[in-house]
Amino acid sequence: MIKITGVSKSYSEGAKPAVSNLSLTVESGQIFGFLGPNGAGKSTTIKMIVGILRQDSGTIEVNGIDNMKNPVGIKKLIGFVPDEPNLYEKMTAIRYLNFIADIYGVSEGVRKERIERYSKLFEIDGNLGDELSSFSHGMKQKIAVIAACIHDPEVIILDEPMVGLDPRSSFIMKDLLSKLAKENKTVFFSTHVMEVAEKICDRVGIINHGELVAEGSVAELKARQGEAGASLEKLFLELTDSSDVLSESL
Repeated sequence: MIKITGVSKSYSEGAKPAVSNLSLTVESGQIFGFLGPNGAGKSTTIKMIVGILRQDSGTIEVNGIDNMKNPVGIKKLIGFVPDEPNLYEKMTAIRYLNFIADIYGVSEGVRKERIERYSKLFEIDGNLGDELSSFSHGMKQKIAVIAACIHDPEVIILDEPMVGLDPRSSFIMKDLLSKLAKENKTVFFSTHVMEVAEKICDRVGIINHGELVAEGSVAELKARQGEAGASLEKLFLELTDSSDVLSESL
């Protein structure tokens, strides 16, 4: 469970907040899609949840643990996939995954099983001995996902996880997120792909200029806008009123 209450963040004194008075709750067993235009505050919010940034005000709790009072405790609960998979390029994939497993204290037998299972799932089991510098963006993304799952975290947070993945890998990713939610894990991810959010998310939140402008199930958001037959993309464009986003979608 993720609980965010009245959270604000500015990058410099007197600057407009990147996130302003944000409050939302994501229950265990839910897939929550976090949507917004570029620069809306999605990545800033995610970085505060996982402990890369500290909020200026408000509280963030993961499974009841306060991120300011016990940042290490929260990190143990979370598996995080950033928007850009910056890995140790000179390591082989298997060495990198073992390195992450060492950090989380995953036993040799358990890590071996998980690495085998996830690498076969993403069809990169034949590349584990290769240096990460030779990997494509999509392959690095898969390694980042495996690394995030290696300690069987209770909360999975992903920033634009579909970027760089081919259609088959995107399908595998969506299926994995659904399975993790069925295991009562909390899944929180940002995306620009409206179709993905509409198909797999239990709830979505739309952020614009640092403020949460809508939150609920896709059906609830459509009903709230009075457009039951509208697509999530259309609702997104109306709620964010972003000509930039509109031009990108054409």
